[in-house]
Amino acid sequence: MMRRFDEQLAELNNIMLEMAALVEKTISMASQALIEQDVELAKNVIVVEADVERKEKEIEALCLKLLLQQQPVAKDLRVISSALKMITDLERIGDQAADISEIVVMMNGAPYAKKLELIPQMATATVKMVTESIDAYVKKDLKLAKFVIAYDDVVDDLFDKVKFGLIEMIRSDSKHSEQSIDLLMIAKFYERIGDHSVNIAKWVMYSITGKQA
Repeated sequence: MMRRFDEQLAELNNIMLEMAALVEKTISMASQALIEQDVELAKNVIVVEADVERKEKEIEALCLKLLLQQQPVAKDLRVISSALKMITDLERIGDQAADISEIVVMMNGAPYAKKLELIPQMATATVKMVTESIDAYVKKDLKLAKFVIAYDDVVDDLFDKVKFGLIEMIRSDSKHSEQSIDLLMIAKFYERIGDHSVNIAKWVMYSITGKQA
């Protein structure tokens, strides 16, 4: 019985990694579509995001099976309940990547008034946070989880710089105000992805220590 339970926990870790990889893919595709103004690629993000939702349901089903059939002890119960919490944040990250892509589609290849610099940096930083928060879960790495939480300051700082730059553009160039607002929304979605990654890291800490950060 215990061996079967360990196998199912390993399966849970594997599917969590698969879901995280899909989420990373949605962010990377959305970011590439934004930078290259690739409308077709942006549309494909929405297709991949549907795969994220299917993984979420698969993980939910496995977690419920583990809870109902195996009656896990306290430590394993924390791991399973944390996984259920984390997939909610992962799914929302996928949603926000799709939201970014929908804005790219609406912008429909209109030339940027100014070269994008900080927003791609935000994209890279948020992918890093998602990847390392899930690695922390699988490896039971408390130090890595704390690093993810601290790294959110990098994303927040980039968001502030993007926000102030776009507000200044709106003030000085009303002709591009609509595009500036679209880009500000995109930056906000990246900032929210960082927040969800922090949530994941905090649940990792709970799964290891039994205490919420």
